[in-house]
Amino acid sequence: MHYFLNIGSNLGQRKLHISRALRALEERFGYFETSHIIESEPWGYDSPNKFLNLAVMIISDLEPAEMLAAVKEIEAQLDGTQHRDAAGGYADRKVDIDIMAADETALDTPELTLPHPRLAQRRFFLVPFAELAPRWRHPLSGLTCDQMLEALPEAEAE
Repeated sequence: MHYFLNIGSNLGQRKLHISRALRALEERFGYFETSHIIESEPWGYDSPNKFLNLAVMIISDLEPAEMLAAVKEIEAQLDGTQHRDAAGGYADRKVDIDIMAADETALDTPELTLPHPRLAQRRFFLVPFAELAPRWRHPLSGLTCDQMLEALPEAEAE
């Protein structure tokens, strides 16, 4: 299965944190492809700290729940802080790894929703994802990443 991940960092030495996440993924999965890094504003909360984000495509026989566990284990090794504040909102973080999609699989469990439920709303997901998989289509909407980017409101598309 082709897994498309997004790695983000907005605290401290962002490139170093991303590099460590990539090294951990390589140790766990071997070869993978990456997009270019983009810089983005925090999404869903206010912070002066901008994110660096990139997409990663990994081929693995793991089931989605197993991939989620592997990703969360890597996150915990690299960044032991909580990614949510006391009220449940987003918080700054050294490393955040999200599963954006797994092939064109649609999945909705209490632990994991695929594709990521906010994929179509996040430019910092869509731009790097489109670089790695320009022909990938959302299994529910049928849209490509470029088409989802075009549908973003003007403020989000900048």
